[in-house]
This record gives sequence, structure tokens and C-alpha cells, in this order.
Amino acid sequence: MKAYIADGRVDSDKVIEIFDKFTKNLTKPTVVVLDNASFHKSKKFKANLTRWYKLGLTVFYLPPYSPQLNIIETLWRFMKYTWIEHKAYLSFDNLKQYIQKIFDNYGSKYLIDFGISSY
Repeated sequence: MKAYIADGRVDSDKVIEIFDKFTKNLTKPTVVVLDNASFHKSKKFKANLTRWYKLGLTVFYLPPYSPQLNIIETLWRFMKYTWIEHKAYLSFDNLKQYIQKIFDNYGSKYLIDFGISSY
């Protein structure tokens, strides 16, 4: 799994750019689950769904307002309240480095197991 960290504003163009990069590396059929953020539902974003599907990517949308199904909400909660040390918040660069460290080590050093964290 690859994590993408973007500086600045995230909009449809940025998400399309990331999905274009992501689909270049697909080696098997892949499903990406998305919430209903405006940039995921925009006409510009949806215009790419068929093209990505032909490259092996299926996009599945969560039902509106379903935080219990949105795994990223749980991940962000663990990052914010358990894994990120206070000194990460001293600068934006520190915070980005901590987030990247967690993404790079998620599944090995950083784990979520039914609400219990291990690291």
C-alpha cells in the first residue's frame, strides 16, 4: 500500500493526479473505498472512473455519513491521540515527517487491532 501526502489544498485535480499515479502501478484488480468528500464526487473526478476501471481500479463509495465504515477516521484518531508525539506539532515539517513515518510503518510497527493499539 502506498500513502500519498499532499501539501496545500486538496481538490479534484490533486486527487485525479494521485489516482493517475496510483493506477500506473496496479498489477491486479484493485478496489478503492472512498468517502463522499466533494472532490471524490465532482464531475471532473467521476469523468475518470471508466478510464481507471479499464486499468483495473474500481471505485466504491461509502454511504453518506458513515464514519463507522470509514477506516481512515479510525486511523486518523490513532495517529492523533496515540502515535504522534507532542513534538511533532512544533512545526508543519515535523508533523509531515511523523505522518509519513506512520504511513511507512503501518501494518508492522503501527497496528490497530479492534481498538487496541500496538507499537
